[in-house]
Amino acid sequence: MKDVYILGIESSCDETSVSIVKNGTEEIATVISSQIDIHKDFGGVVPEIASRHHVKNITIVLEECLQKANMKMEDVDAIAITYGPGLIGSLLIGLEAAKTLSFIYNKPLIPVHHIAGHIYANSLVKELQFPLLAVVVSGGHTELIEMDKHYSFKKIGGTLDDAIGECYDKVARVIGLEYPGGPKLDKLASEGKDTYKLPIPLRDDSYNFSFSGLKSAVINLAHNEEQRGNEINKADLATSFQKVAIESITSKVRKAIEQNNIKNVVIAGGVAANNGLRTAMKELTDQLGVELSIPPMKYCTDNGTMIAAAGYYAYLDGRRADLSLNSKSQDILK
Repeated sequence: MKDVYILGIESSCDETSVSIVKNGTEEIATVISSQIDIHKDFGGVVPEIASRHHVKNITIVLEECLQKANMKMEDVDAIAITYGPGLIGSLLIGLEAAKTLSFIYNKPLIPVHHIAGHIYANSLVKELQFPLLAVVVSGGHTELIEMDKHYSFKKIGGTLDDAIGECYDKVARVIGLEYPGGPKLDKLASEGKDTYKLPIPLRDDSYNFSFSGLKSAVINLAHNEEQRGNEINKADLATSFQKVAIESITSKVRKAIEQNNIKNVVIAGGVAANNGLRTAMKELTDQLGVELSIPPMKYCTDNGTMIAAAGYYAYLDGRRADLSLNSKSQDILK
């Protein structure tokens, strides 16, 4: 079979990224322009500012990626694009670039769901085995996705309110950590002790999650301690919070593995970079004798490589879009 080169474009939030991937598993070149330093002063991503910087960066990133790969657009077999979910303005910049390239160079346009990209970041590490459970953990998502073959997604559970990454960032802000707070909270949690009593949310028989109550419990605890004139031990609170947050995930993952004959667990999304979660999932899968895949740190955050990898399997699945393709701020993975 002829080698297939997919060019992937990702612009769903505040990273502008273009990548070329061979056969869904081999990264040829990737360029990422991050806006973390730009949004740090605001304590989070400002959508309008993110969109403007995507406009400035997209052609530069594309040209740099092609140069890095020593390739031309004529060498690419198809263009994969994140169409959603994400910030609608940011998504539109990448989508218009992809549609323009598709039209000019007469290349197939492959629509890729952002979460499918995070899942297929794992295929850049090792071959996916089925039946598979994808544990999707990010700033906007907390979901359990079951797959029995490539590009077949069945959501069996998800958060009923806040996503785990959003909860991390808000708790980090309460503790006084600067943006992006999630990674800093994870690091701080390794330095403290589990001394604060926090509730484990949604302890039921479903595969669903809830983090708003846990977030509120931390906010109320910090407020009450301040009212009493007591100083919060930030490291201990970080440790106590992370212990409960991760336990709420691993308990549902254990249930899904045992009840669905899962052979392979993959971690997907930005929170896959969390060391506490990585350690807990390794312990759980080792105990249950299940294969575990976690992307390298560079593939955990948003990047074009994961979109190109997912785009390859979507390409094989016959998925195509025409120039009427539009961005979606919210969409169901299917």
